[in-house]
Amino acid sequence: MSDFLEPTLEVFLLKLTSLSDDKSPEWGSMSAQQMIEHLSNSIDFSMGLVETELSIPEDKVSKAFESLKTDIPMPKGFKITYAPENPATRNENIELAIDELAMKWVDFEEYFINNPSAINLHPFFGNLDHKHWLRLHSKHFTHHFEQFGIL
Repeated sequence: MSDFLEPTLEVFLLKLTSLSDDKSPEWGSMSAQQMIEHLSNSIDFSMGLVETELSIPEDKVSKAFESLKTDIPMPKGFKITYAPENPATRNENIELAIDELAMKWVDFEEYFINNPSAINLHPFFGNLDHKHWLRLHSKHFTHHFEQFGIL
């Protein structure tokens, strides 16, 4: 699939309305709530709220960054060192996890309104500005929504 979600809260929430807590992923081991909280964590990265460093050699970053601009979807089952495979959940239930995601997305939008030239480090794709964080979130949310069959 080369069609990625439009990176807006309205689009994300519309898709999440069909996700139930007991929905099993088509690949991977995260629960639906873990996936939502994982997406919230990625929003934190985009606002520079997570202290991080590159997880790949610096000479590979430009190739990774270029892949972000393509219509190639993120690979299924891709393992990353900066996101645990089976994290503990921090919200009481999936509805609260979705609420947290919504609040973080609003914070993300406000952050870049107030800091339009901000550039924050992603461990794999390197330093990203607002435009590239939107692209990454679009591809990332699409990837995980496909994982749970809500696209």
